[in-house]
Parts: sequence; C-alpha cells; structure tokens
Amino acid sequence: MTDDALLDSRAAWVRLAAIVALSTIGGAGMWTVVVALPHVQAEFGATRAAASLPYTLTMLGFGAGGILMGRLADRFGTMATLLGGTCVLAAGYAAAAASTSLAMFAAAQGVMIGLLGSSAAFGPLMADASLWFRKRRGIAVALAASGNYLAGAVWPPVLTALTAAYGWRSAHLIVGAFCLVTMIPLATLMRARPPGLRGGTLAGEGSDRPLGLSRNGLTAVLCVAGVACCVAMAMPQVHIVAYCGDLGYGVARGAEMLSIMLACGIVSRIGSGFIADRIGGLPTLLLGAVAQALALSLFLFFDGLASLYVLSALFGLVQGGIVPSYAVVVRGAFPAREVGLRVGIVLFATLIGMALGGWLSGLIFDLTGSYAAAFLNGVAWNAVNVVIIATLLLRARRHPRLATA
Repeated sequence: MTDDALLDSRAAWVRLAAIVALSTIGGAGMWTVVVALPHVQAEFGATRAAASLPYTLTMLGFGAGGILMGRLADRFGTMATLLGGTCVLAAGYAAAAASTSLAMFAAAQGVMIGLLGSSAAFGPLMADASLWFRKRRGIAVALAASGNYLAGAVWPPVLTALTAAYGWRSAHLIVGAFCLVTMIPLATLMRARPPGLRGGTLAGEGSDRPLGLSRNGLTAVLCVAGVACCVAMAMPQVHIVAYCGDLGYGVARGAEMLSIMLACGIVSRIGSGFIADRIGGLPTLLLGAVAQALALSLFLFFDGLASLYVLSALFGLVQGGIVPSYAVVVRGAFPAREVGLRVGIVLFATLIGMALGGWLSGLIFDLTGSYAAAFLNGVAWNAVNVVIIATLLLRARRHPRLATA
C-alpha cells in the first residue's frame, strides 16, 4: 500500500485506537499524584505548597520528556520509545511507593514517572497520529490527546479505592504493575513507521514564515500562550480534591469531581477535533480559551456541593479541546519533518503552565488561607492567552497567504 493510501486508512484508525489505549494507561502518572496529594502532605507533614511540588516536578518532567521522547521516536520509532518508557514508568511507581521523604517521592515522580515514563505516551503519540491522517487530522489528534483525559477520568477513582483499601504506597505498586503488563503488548502494535517517514522524509504543509513570523518566533509565541492558558487550567484540576476537603465535603467527593471534569474533557477534545477540521486550529483554540475563562470565573461565586459538581462538568466541557488545538496549529504551520520537535516544545510549554499553575495555587492558598485569590490568578493568566491567540487569528485573517495550513 502506498503512503497516500495509508493516510486516513483502516490501518491508521487501528493504530489510533492503540494510541488512545496507550495514552490512557501511560497517563496514570499525571493523575495519581493529584489523588495522593492530601495523603502525602499528611504523612510527611508538609505545607500545601510543598505537597504540590511532586505534581509540579511531574508536569515539568512530563513536558521535557515529551521533547526527548519525540526526538527518540523520530529516530528509533514509536515502538522502541514506548517500550523503554513503560519499563521506567513501572520502576518509577515502585520508587515512589518506597519513598521515605517528600523529596524522594518528588524525585521519583518528576524523573522516572514524568520525564522518562509517562512522557512517552503523550506528545510522541499525538505527533504520530498527526502523520497518519490528512482529511481527519483534527479529530485524530483530538482522540490521541483524549487518552490523557481518559486517564484522568479512570485513574482518580481507582486510586481512591486502592488507597482506601491498601494505602497510597501499595496503590502505587499496583498501578505500576498494571502499566507494565498492559502497555508492552500494546506498544508492539506501533511497529510500522508513519507514511512517508520510512525513507526519512515527509513533505511538509507549513510555510517558511507562518503568520509572517519565523518558525522559531511562532513557536515561542505559541509557547507563551500555552503557559498562560494552562496556569489557569491547572487551578481546578490540581486542587479540586484538596478544595473539597477544605470545604468539608471530603477528598472522595473531590476525586469524583475531578473524574467528571476530565470525562467531560474527553467530550470537549473530540468535539474540538470536529470543529478544527471545519474552521481551523486557531479559531478553535480561541473559542476554547474564551470559554475556559468564563467557566473558571464561576468558581468564584459558587462553592456548594451540587454547584461544584456542575462547574466541574462545565469546566471539562469547555477546556478539554485547548491542548490538541495547539497540536493542530503546529502541524499546519510547520513541515512534517519537524512535527515531533515542534509539538513536543509547545506541549512542554502547556505542561510548564500546568506545573506553574498547580504550585502557584498552592502558594496562594498558603498565603491567603483560601482559594478565591487562586481562582482570580487563573482568570488573569487566561486573559493573557486570549489576547495572544486573538492577535494570531487577526494576523491570519489580514494576511491569509501567511496563514498556517
């Protein structure tokens, strides 16, 4: 079968199904640390900001690892990268379970689980999916990104139950073993190289000066936007469990809200894929950014148990499509031979935003004794993102010949 025939083919959809499964399982590392936050804080006698540090390091490692794993996947193939990442991920869970201090736990999370483990099952897989589709690239990338949110919907309640039954340390060991025995067989399905890359090249779709900027210049602008949007996004996602505990509703209710938020985020990501295939990546990105700002501001006015469930669902429905929209924009703006690197860099920026947002929210809570100022902080960062994306969209409409593909 020719490379053109493989694009959007049945083989491409089968591969996409494997990508979603791998991302769902491998994404456990991003969410187990959120559920463990109150337990780790209590066991090690840490402040809320200090207990948020393992999440921050996990996100930073996850983002930096996306660049590293993307380059390795470009050179050695997706399967080899996944096999190595899976082994380190399982070892990281074992190291986290054996931690005797908060610093050891944070190191296991940041280096083994984030940098060298879970990172292999996100950015490189999104980049891989974009290379197997042309007509349905938006929905393909959105589905690939949805695995991360499926992980967020599945793992928090599972970890809550495992922690209640066996303690957080044994729960980590169980998750690590599960990742090992399921991800290795799935990784073997990723053996084939993407169409056009078998000879080492693939024609690009981007221009030399997308939107009138240099490639590195546009990458930098998208990175700033990614940091800003995800500082705002992190506030509910990272602290909803602890927030519910502080309000007296219990951490189990918070874990349920997190699952609802991320389950609705799956719907949002898939919907954004359909929208991006019709109106483009930049308009879809702006739509998600504006909607996220509105939803986040509602947390300032409602903190009842029922209203928090509703707001968690609403927040998930409006913000889930933001990150895959960045990947669609990048894929259209840059040549395909650079897709692994550019997608990895921009996703790293979004994860820096998540890491920074999670830590800042904890710090603001420690300083003020409540989360009200943290929500306001998120709204302010979100406004910066809206301005940047709106400016890029105006450039695209004023100079259509310079617009991304």
